[in-house]
Amino acid sequence: MAILPCSRPWGTLTAINLNTGAFAWRIPLGEYPALARQGMATPAARNYGGPIVTAGGLLFIGATNFDKKFRAFDKQTGALLWESTLPAAGNATPATYAVHNRQFVVIAAGGGKSRDPSGGSYIAYALPQ
Repeated sequence: MAILPCSRPWGTLTAINLNTGAFAWRIPLGEYPALARQGMATPAARNYGGPIVTAGGLLFIGATNFDKKFRAFDKQTGALLWESTLPAAGNATPATYAVHNRQFVVIAAGGGKSRDPSGGSYIAYALPQ
């Protein structure tokens, strides 16, 4: 049995135009895999953790505790560009760094906010050159 919050959407990723204060875009973020396996669409999952944005306009975020996904979005449109499943939830804000002119994004996959076992990994991804 899943324990779900009462209000929907349960988690959103929102971009705000800082010049106007208006929403640039807003999308549901994450899902509950147990409900998805039963054919029930969920309008997002509770989120823990923040995003980073690269100079090239990619927004990276984990934050979706139950589906353990790490995602990249287009910062202008909110379009999902890429996602990967982590060994445990990435409830941390990612970081970026460069080695020999190659950019990487890393996230701590520690979990801890669901009934799944906690993890203890740092997962790094190389960005395309």
